[in-house]
Amino acid sequence: MTARVQSVLNEVEFIVGYKTYIDLIRPLITHQQIVATGMRQEIDRCREAIRLAAEGHSVAVISSGDAGVYGMAGILIECLDQEGLLDLPLEIIPGVTAASAAASMLGAPLMHDFAVISLSDLLTPWEVIEKRVRLAAEGDFILAIYNPKSKGRTQHIETTREILLRYRSPETPVGLVREALRGDESSVQITTLADFTNHPIDMLTTVIIGNSQTRMLGPYMVTPRGYML
Repeated sequence: MTARVQSVLNEVEFIVGYKTYIDLIRPLITHQQIVATGMRQEIDRCREAIRLAAEGHSVAVISSGDAGVYGMAGILIECLDQEGLLDLPLEIIPGVTAASAAASMLGAPLMHDFAVISLSDLLTPWEVIEKRVRLAAEGDFILAIYNPKSKGRTQHIETTREILLRYRSPETPVGLVREALRGDESSVQITTLADFTNHPIDMLTTVIIGNSQTRMLGPYMVTPRGYML
């Protein structure tokens, strides 16, 4: 938690966010009024935050990871534009996205070019996601996979694995990090491209799939940057 985040939370009158994320910052909440909503109510949260801000209140909108990476910053700005309120003061405080958090627990797998792809087809057609996976595989990008698997969406991660196996070795290292950097809830598993879907994977898991150069150095998953040692 950066000093700026702590400062903003202390200053604001209202904190708006998804219930689960509000719970994560509960120890930091003192005098602020809370506006908490459930999953898939992002637009409602943004509109309520904007309404409060337009009335003159100071408001913090909570997002997981980094607000600008699959987070709340984009939809908030879109809502401000729709309401004709882009002149309202807005500060976006950077955070740590899941790819960076997971990588820190695996070693250094993102030391070269990588792509971040969400497998959730709620807002993006699966055909588009599948094309992005294939092109990233062709380009030998390291892949950080968000939203890899849910109870109702189990096949996308298997299809991703099949695509990648056309372009890289079955022994390619793959890291599975669940709830990265969330204290005792975090867990780490390092496996291979051939085997990784045999391990537990859910929506709280970040999957990092190495490229052709990624290797294991002791307990660490590392993609060499190309320095001459």
